[in-house]
Amino acid sequence: MNGTLKEKEPHPSAQSALDYLSIVLGDPKKLFLIQESLASCAIENNRMAEICSETLDRLLNKQTVSDRYLLGLAWMIRDMEEGK
Repeated sequence: MNGTLKEKEPHPSAQSALDYLSIVLGDPKKLFLIQESLASCAIENNRMAEICSETLDRLLNKQTVSDRYLLGLAWMIRDMEEGK
């Protein structure tokens, strides 16, 4: 058994993260709140918010997003929803 991803092989959790994001971001009110929250934090030089905000923009514009960024965005939004 090899625990290393092959080149261009997506992380197995990437599809789950994308499914989760599709549900959360499918709600226009939630999407707006998330975008505004990330933008507000990014203005204050919060690096995680900067990265997640740009990742969200790429995702919404149907641009390529690596599984690493996708997983980070899903985790950040999940934490926001849980109030962490």
